[in-house]
Amino acid sequence: MQHDPPPLTRHLRLRSDRGHTVLEFRGEIDIAAAAEILPHLDAATARPGARVVLDLGRVEFFDCSGLRLLARARSRVLEGGGQVHLVCTHPLTLRVLRVTGMSLLLPPKATLDTVLEQPETATGSW
Repeated sequence: MQHDPPPLTRHLRLRSDRGHTVLEFRGEIDIAAAAEILPHLDAATARPGARVVLDLGRVEFFDCSGLRLLARARSRVLEGGGQVHLVCTHPLTLRVLRVTGMSLLLPPKATLDTVLEQPETATGSW
């Protein structure tokens, strides 16, 4: 039986899965949540060659603060020669990603398994 690791904050859980670091965002991702998440996000994206998944599957609200976190994670991982993927199915969050163009930089996948089962390829482009 697999147990989820304890959350780093009430808005972020971090775990390793099939060679990837999975950052699972939870609840309402607003400016206060972003301030809690940022140091953990920076630590998880600092390693050269990092393979990171940003999982928004448990997000209920997502504003521009969340977009800044995604952009920062993407930039840091790609600068280090790593891979970054996004998992998201929430219709309102997907709309925010589409309207802002973030879905072009981080194409959202429907499930974590979809990301973890694909061959190693970098995502996003400058």
